[in-house]
Amino acid sequence: MHTRRTPRHARAAARSKVTLLAAVAALLASACSAGTSTTAAGNAAQAVLAALPRATPSALAPYYTQKLRWRGCGAPGFECTTMKAPLDYADPAAGDVKLAVARKKAAASESAGARGKPYGSLLVNPGGPGGSAIGYLQSYAGVGYPAEVRSHYDMVAMDPRGVARSEPVECLSGPQMDTYTQVDTTPDDHAETDALAGAYRKFAEGCGAHAAGLLRHVSTVEAARDMDILRAALGDPKLNYVGASYGTFLGATYAGLFPDRVGRVVLDGAMDPTLTARKLNLEQAAGFETAFQAFAEDCVRQPDCPLGGKGATPARVRDRLAAFFRKLDAHPIPAGDADGRKVGEALATTGVITAMYDESSWPRLREALTSAMKENDGAGLLTLADSYYERDAEGHYANLMFANAAVNCLDLPPAFDTPEQVEKALPEFKRASPVFGEGLAWASLSCAYWPVKPTGAPHRIEARGAAPIVVVGTTRDPATPYRWAQSLARQLSSARLLTYDGDGHTAYVRGSRCIDSAIDAYLLKGTPPADGKRCS
Repeated sequence: MHTRRTPRHARAAARSKVTLLAAVAALLASACSAGTSTTAAGNAAQAVLAALPRATPSALAPYYTQKLRWRGCGAPGFECTTMKAPLDYADPAAGDVKLAVARKKAAASESAGARGKPYGSLLVNPGGPGGSAIGYLQSYAGVGYPAEVRSHYDMVAMDPRGVARSEPVECLSGPQMDTYTQVDTTPDDHAETDALAGAYRKFAEGCGAHAAGLLRHVSTVEAARDMDILRAALGDPKLNYVGASYGTFLGATYAGLFPDRVGRVVLDGAMDPTLTARKLNLEQAAGFETAFQAFAEDCVRQPDCPLGGKGATPARVRDRLAAFFRKLDAHPIPAGDADGRKVGEALATTGVITAMYDESSWPRLREALTSAMKENDGAGLLTLADSYYERDAEGHYANLMFANAAVNCLDLPPAFDTPEQVEKALPEFKRASPVFGEGLAWASLSCAYWPVKPTGAPHRIEARGAAPIVVVGTTRDPATPYRWAQSLARQLSSARLLTYDGDGHTAYVRGSRCIDSAIDAYLLKGTPPADGKRCS
């Protein structure tokens, strides 16, 4: 069941668990929490995220001056600490939230043989919302980013409030999540519609029961303000940052709130904060369709394509997959799962969507579909779906899905309020994506039952006065359509748009030397690429 929104990049196996977020609940912007200025009365899309005062309020001074106490943790070379931030920035005396932070010191600061001096900290965030930044740092960024970048920066990550190690939001048990992820998301009658709405209600009620106080304070604006406290605690005058997918919205929000503190900022796989939840979900459906068309065009050229055959066309691939989904809707297939789960339409769709994030996953998807369609074995599709949901072999789910919903449903009003509204929108979603549109439309209903009212609204982010910000877009990105990068680049006053003409979600460190060299030159020398530069 797709309740996440801004997915993550499924690149290599080492990071696939940290960067696979599918963004179905739609990216949002908590502009109201920080204050906005409006250029056209009544037009929410024209609201501009307003910068906060440069002077630190006295009530926040203890947070900005706190001393971090580092200790060894995780893999060799990594250190961890805990940072405090106010639970409620409007009432700092109401209590604290404890945020987990990790870093790997720059090689230049540890080795006399390293060239050059360290540049300070480089904060990374893989997206989600709900993806663990610390997990991403320790499994990939801290060991897999270009060596020269790692030698000059302290690589730093903070799990945002409500995520992973930072007072995680919890909602359902493992068995309850197993049931939730198998609920039919393309209901055929009133009974199935009621069952889907009931599943969304139970999920929301579980979150409200386990994290009622925290749910009101996990907005993107609050997370961005936490990042500024971390910047100060690290001793950095400016924030250097690489954010992917939802991490671009978090980084852009930081730039809007603190434009004078922007250092070298890269926003890869950009979100568009001006869109409503409904529009975001609709455009993401079209993005997944674009990615699927690229997969289908490749599949018909492969000898092991189970959706192809002699003379097959991409349209034929699409039709055969849709027919297979309908078959699974009526008759789920076994998967050899220890907990007895079978693969129906919901889990199969999730498995296919998972592979759309990275073209290197296409052979694995062909293999999984071959087993499912020809051998009645859903194990491969189930494994893909489990990686999306971050479910381990023991049946435990990371809090990714819980945090994702908590942030999404707080940051924007819901796309739909009732099942009847979804039904009226189905034709438009199906036109956007004949393969995934119906399921993504129904997934957009999930926030309608959330126990906390949203605090955000669509808005522009201009960050006037900020240093150059590099916005990266991939032309066939399934989760963050290229037009979103174009829109964000137009909004940000100092943006440089860098385009990757290719497939997959995000572009940095995914194999394009052109992209990597442009971003590395910016991070290491402060030289941003020319606006409009294109790579393949």
